[in-house]
Amino acid sequence: MSNLLVLLAALCLLGACKGKSNYEPVNNSASSSADTVAADSTTTKLVKTADMDMKVKDVSAASEHIVNLTNKFHGMVMHHQMQSEEVRSQDMLLSSDSLQRVTVLHTTASIAVKIPSDSLEQFMTRVGKLGLHVKARRMDIEDRTLDYLSSQLKLNSRTQLISQQKTGKIKIKDPAAVLMLKDDMVDEKINNKRIDDAARNSVVDMSLYQSDVVMKENIANDDPGAYQISFFKQFTFALANGWQLFASFIIGLTNLWVFILAGVGVWLLVKRYVMKDAVQIKPVKNMQ
Repeated sequence: MSNLLVLLAALCLLGACKGKSNYEPVNNSASSSADTVAADSTTTKLVKTADMDMKVKDVSAASEHIVNLTNKFHGMVMHHQMQSEEVRSQDMLLSSDSLQRVTVLHTTASIAVKIPSDSLEQFMTRVGKLGLHVKARRMDIEDRTLDYLSSQLKLNSRTQLISQQKTGKIKIKDPAAVLMLKDDMVDEKINNKRIDDAARNSVVDMSLYQSDVVMKENIANDDPGAYQISFFKQFTFALANGWQLFASFIIGLTNLWVFILAGVGVWLLVKRYVMKDAVQIKPVKNMQ
């Protein structure tokens, strides 16, 4: 009897071990199948980036052509900056009040555009034909498929956890943990959208430059010392000023004619009196 009980216990234990062993592989197989389906359903995410550095005949005209070409390829201009730097400058005197300024300018431009990835190489070829020569051209391709798959699997696991939490299968006591879990889901969604956009549209950075340009312009002379009067004009003005001073002196004397006549009269009277005394003194000396 005891042998029979031992035999039955051994059979039950063996059956339990077999049941547990069959249960775990089933779960692992289901999880592996889900991962395989997710991996198979994810398309390849290739992110293309490119840059070009080239010399053009006219930076302004080439920039306008690139903008129009971007619109034709259904792209978007993300950045556009053009600037002219003064290399050197020299002023040459044209007349006493005007100068000719000769300036050497170096003009450059930087443009960043977003182009559909399928048209990237065609776009770069068309842009290269706008320049005199291409100094540098580069294109990089980065495979972001695994990053996208990682974010997608994390998002799926978090979504399942939130669904089980809503149905009551899983209870999360800390509300902050639920909020952090939902924030992580939002971050994974945004990250995947960034990868999607980077895979669909490629960013091209372009640098343009041209030969130095010489610009001439006539400007007013800003040196006050250059506006001095010539010698002949100064001599003419001096004669005129001297005549005006002489005329003013005569006019001043004319205004004093009464005093002049009075002075002349006084002088004549004094002279007559002196001569009269001299005549009276002379006979007295002769008589002695």
